[in-house]
Amino acid sequence: MSEPSPPPSEPTRNDFIRQIVRDDLVSGKHTAIRTRFPPEPNGYLHLGHTKAICLSFGVAAEFGGDCNLRFDDTNPAKEDPEYVAAIKEDVHWLGYEWHELRHASDYFEVFYLAAEKLIAQGDAYVCDLSAEQVREYRGTLTEPGRNSPNRERSVAENLDLFRRMRAGEFADGARTLRAKIDMASGNINLRDPALYRIKRATHQNTGDAWCIYPMYDLAHALSDAIEGITHSLCTLEFEDHRPLYDWCVDKVDLVRHPELLAPLTAQGLPLEAAKPRQIEFSRLNINYTVMSKRKLMALVKEGLVDGWDDPRMPTLQGLRRRGYTPGALRLLCDRIGISKQNSVTDFSLLEACLREDLDSRAPRRLAVLNPLKLVITNLAADHEAMLSFANHPKDASLGNREVPFSRELWIEQDDFMREPVKGFHRLMPGTEVRLRGVGIVRCDEVVLDGDQVRTLHCSLDPESRPGNAGAERKVKGTIHWVSARHALAAEVRLYDRLFTTADPDDDSDGRTYRDYLNPDSRQVVTAWIEPAAAQTAPEQSLQFERVGYFVADRRDHSAAAPVFNRSVTLRDVWAKQAAGK
Repeated sequence: MSEPSPPPSEPTRNDFIRQIVRDDLVSGKHTAIRTRFPPEPNGYLHLGHTKAICLSFGVAAEFGGDCNLRFDDTNPAKEDPEYVAAIKEDVHWLGYEWHELRHASDYFEVFYLAAEKLIAQGDAYVCDLSAEQVREYRGTLTEPGRNSPNRERSVAENLDLFRRMRAGEFADGARTLRAKIDMASGNINLRDPALYRIKRATHQNTGDAWCIYPMYDLAHALSDAIEGITHSLCTLEFEDHRPLYDWCVDKVDLVRHPELLAPLTAQGLPLEAAKPRQIEFSRLNINYTVMSKRKLMALVKEGLVDGWDDPRMPTLQGLRRRGYTPGALRLLCDRIGISKQNSVTDFSLLEACLREDLDSRAPRRLAVLNPLKLVITNLAADHEAMLSFANHPKDASLGNREVPFSRELWIEQDDFMREPVKGFHRLMPGTEVRLRGVGIVRCDEVVLDGDQVRTLHCSLDPESRPGNAGAERKVKGTIHWVSARHALAAEVRLYDRLFTTADPDDDSDGRTYRDYLNPDSRQVVTAWIEPAAAQTAPEQSLQFERVGYFVADRRDHSAAAPVFNRSVTLRDVWAKQAAGK
């Protein structure tokens, strides 16, 4: 298994977030930078999370600060330790190390004390309205909401009810704790949002200790403040939540009320409470895919893909199994940059980043995916030789390998045309082509089985072999091959984009993303590979010369039973298809 590659040294990046950080340091507002990456463990990380990970960890590293990994585990009904383990693995795989591993659940006692403080200040109240009634009272974008009939309860009554909520006296959903802000606010998020709800569910960390759980807006804001986060970086959908984020931070004010942190200091947790600043940026959107957790979950549960790590999935587990590298994903994030302008990145840019990353370091091997037999008739039937091939054409430090050669070879069927079209420069009846590393052969005879080409009989020009006088003789085409006598069979999975349309989320015509699934997104062939390819370690990438970049499957591959997944073609075939429409 390949080791995660560390983020490389990069030139100074410039974007509006980094400029804010620079200004804060120059002004003395902050002397140290602290960020966090706070995923909810209710699913696997996907491509969209990559930008947030690279930004939060990258900013901290660039300015000599720290980045915490914090699990926002406030919704136990949807969370699972499986997701926790996968998220930690994915962050490490991308090349990042967190300063501290935290959980929102670490702070449940502090959240509770903060809620009691809000009640005591008259900033929160216990509400008996059902979820449906709350929606009815909330109003619309053009009409103000109405106050809850419970809004003016006394502090004493609210404290009593909230403590009884914690004690488990009430049914799930019977009561909520709500912030008392402004039911006429133009920002619906400020219309007395819920801060706590009753939910009986076993929590992965706290078990059954709690039957009330904080809502995201309260837990997220206070977690940042508890950890001393200076810059809370999140995507644009949280922009309308920023006033509520600031309200929670300011009303609880952990900096001036450190006594609320007593449950944590008693546990010996290092704390540097601060007032964080939330900054929003545009998320990573990419076409030809879906990144809604709900839709990804449906793809898995309905058997439309082969699990969360299916190489067609945009999950980091799937991308990794497909052969995408941390370097390629970090390069993608650099290329798209940081802004507040929502946009959609073309899938071809992701593929181009992978090609660029692999081109300089992926060893080359010979493989034939669609075999056609070629016999060199002017060699002895028992002819064998070992030919020296460079492992990489641009990196001599990777050395050479020995490739077996014999009289009978496999070549790609696409490298021969019995009735050639204009512009075809590979093998044709009566024409010549160069066999990679061997010399020039002429097609003398085509052996048919009915209408199908079964075997090509060719003759090798001995003077064209490497080291001979005619080795530099020019022919238009060069093709690859493997020795039929020595080649090993391998399962090769040809993966492609999961959807046939750029916007599978578009349901304006009544169709759903399921209707756009690409039936050719996974094809399995038996290929012939040179022996050295079989020795590839699981998760190592190769370039099959003239075919594409492939990776040895991290789960199924072995030297005795090779399995390779296609990561990306050598050229953008989708752009060619689009141009032809």
